[in-house]
Amino acid sequence: MQIRYYKEYSRYLDRFMEFKVYGHAGRPIVIFPCQSGRFYDWEDRNMCNLAAPWIDAGKLQIFTVDSIDSESWDNHGPERPRIEMQERWYNYICEEFTPRLLEINREQGPDHSGRILLGGASMGGGHAVNFYLRRPDLYNGTIALSGLYSSRMFFGNYMDDLVYRNSPCDYMRNFPTDHPYMELYAQADKFIMCCGQGAWEAELLASTRELQQVLESKGIHPIVDIWGSDVSHDWPWWEKQWVYFLQMILGNA
Repeated sequence: MQIRYYKEYSRYLDRFMEFKVYGHAGRPIVIFPCQSGRFYDWEDRNMCNLAAPWIDAGKLQIFTVDSIDSESWDNHGPERPRIEMQERWYNYICEEFTPRLLEINREQGPDHSGRILLGGASMGGGHAVNFYLRRPDLYNGTIALSGLYSSRMFFGNYMDDLVYRNSPCDYMRNFPTDHPYMELYAQADKFIMCCGQGAWEAELLASTRELQQVLESKGIHPIVDIWGSDVSHDWPWWEKQWVYFLQMILGNA
């Protein structure tokens, strides 16, 4: 497996941001880390090795990005500076990182513009769905495992324009069904939200079902896969779900 490390300056965040790329070619997927996690966590948790059959076959290229959750969602300071940091990170991912991803991805394969997947577990799953719903012109689906899709856990009853933009359960409730994005949502390869019903999954399961209800009321139909009462909010289950959904999207390696 080809693995490359990058450290590049972001004008939106005014700092150097790190990321890694696994694989030489194939369908690109951006992986967001869990709460306040790092770009190397997906590798450390064996998730890249589990995807090796698809990576080595040139079907998948994984891009693992760094988070700034400790300065935004996971920060206990005043709300507005926290959500402003989240929005700067959002702009970094969309306007700087994604074009860079496409440059790297084109080096040894076809142009996958418009077919970028997003993924992650826990808060990473929440980020994946938020980015997809806000920018289906850039991204084409998700593998979101045990995601959180509302701002309430981290911002309580506080709401402003930027918190609203980053809380899918809120902004999708008011989404106009004649919006041009509706056609893009219909063209998604796989918009997957998965959650278990076991230990530490209750709030995530409620959030998943809430967003499912909101989306379906708009005529948007994600794949919502609810696993059993033995399925906990933890890596051993995310490993199984990750491989299962890769096979669903990419077929056998």
